[in-house]
Amino acid sequence: MRFLEGLCAASTLFIFVAASPVDLQPRAGNFIVHQTTPKPFKKSGPAAILSTYGKYNASAPEEVIKAATANDGKVSANPTLFDTEYLSPVNIGGQTLNLDFDTGSSDLWVYSSNLPTSQSNGHSVYNPTLSSTSKKLDGYTWEILYGDGSGASGDVGTDTVKIGTTTVTGQAVELADEISYQFKNDIDNDGILGLGFDSINTVVQPVRQKTFFSNAKASLSAPLFTANLKKGKPGCYTFGYVNAAEYTGSITYVPANSDNGFWEFTSNGYAVGTAAFRSFSFIANPDTGTTLVYLPDAIVRAYYGSVRGSGYNYAEGGYTYPCSANLPSLTIGIGTYRAVIPSSYITYAPVNSITCFGGIQSNNGLGTAVLGDIFLKSQFVVFQTSPLQLGFARKPL
Repeated sequence: MRFLEGLCAASTLFIFVAASPVDLQPRAGNFIVHQTTPKPFKKSGPAAILSTYGKYNASAPEEVIKAATANDGKVSANPTLFDTEYLSPVNIGGQTLNLDFDTGSSDLWVYSSNLPTSQSNGHSVYNPTLSSTSKKLDGYTWEILYGDGSGASGDVGTDTVKIGTTTVTGQAVELADEISYQFKNDIDNDGILGLGFDSINTVVQPVRQKTFFSNAKASLSAPLFTANLKKGKPGCYTFGYVNAAEYTGSITYVPANSDNGFWEFTSNGYAVGTAAFRSFSFIANPDTGTTLVYLPDAIVRAYYGSVRGSGYNYAEGGYTYPCSANLPSLTIGIGTYRAVIPSSYITYAPVNSITCFGGIQSNNGLGTAVLGDIFLKSQFVVFQTSPLQLGFARKPL
C-alpha cells in the first residue's frame, strides 16, 4: 500500500531525456512532504499479492487466496532485514492523520469517528464534528469493493486539507463508516490519499470528486509531483517543483496514458543481471500504493530461471527461493533509460528461516504490469500532467 519532479515541454509523441533540466525551485505553493511514521507491520507475501488483485478488481488465483487466509497476513517489519514502509502526515480540519500516498487510486478516504471503536482501534480517526470547516455533502456516498471481497464505504464531506505548505479548501473527504474485516485487520495506516486520475474516484453519484492533487496543482509552479521512496528509511514527495539534489544524471521522460485512471506507460524491455537487454513491450504502472512488482510471465520466468532453488510455490501463492540464494538485479527499459532494481531490493520477506518470498511476481490476471515500491525505492520518479508524462532518473541509494 503506500511515495515527485518535473518540467520541460515536448511532444507527447516522443521519448526524451532532459539533459539540462530546469529545476523549479520551491516557492509559495510548492512543498515537500517527508514520510515520518513507520508502518507497524508488513503484510505476508500472499496477503500482499491478494491485496493487489483486490485493488485492481481482478480475481486472484485460488492458491493465492488459500495462502493468504492460511496465516494472519502479516510479518514483523524489521527495518534492517525486511525494510519498513512509511506514511505521510496530512492535516484534515486541524486533525493529523498518517495516510498512504497512492498513485494507483483516486480517493481521499479516512478512518472516521463514524466507525465503531471495534473497527477503528489502532488508528487515528477523523472526526468532522471537531472541525469548524467541515461540511457534509448531502446525498453523496462512496464505496470501494475489491475483487478479494474487501471493501469500505461511507458518507462524503468536505474540509480543509493541508499537506506541507499547500492548503486546499473544500476538498472531498470520504469518511469510512463501514469496513470489511480485511481493512479492520490492517492497521498500517489511517487512510489513503489517492494520486491517480479523477476518472477512477469512487464518488460516482451524484458528482465524481477530484483528488487533492487535481485541486492543488493550479497553485503549484508546475502541475507535477515527484516520488523519492527509500529503502529502510523515510522518503519524500515533492509537489510543484523538481529537487535536483534528489537524483543524479538526467531525467528520461516518456509519455503517460491516463485512459484507465492510472499513470501508465510503455516499457520496451528488460534484462536479468548482467545478461543482454531483451526487447519486450508491455504496459506498466508505477504505483506507490502497491508493495511488490508484478510483471509479465515471460519476464518473471526469465528472472527466477537465474535463481537457483527458486520456483512457483503453490503453498505460498507466489515465487519463492532459498534465502541464501544469490539474486541478480532486474533492469526495466524505459525509453533509452535502464532502470535497475538492485538485487538487495528484491527479497520481500521471509516465509520461514530458510525460504524467502520474492518481490517480483506475475501480473497474470491484473491487466497491467505494476511497478510497486520495490521498484520505486530504486528510482526517482516524476508524475506530470501537462504535458502528460512520467520521468525516471537514478538517485543515490
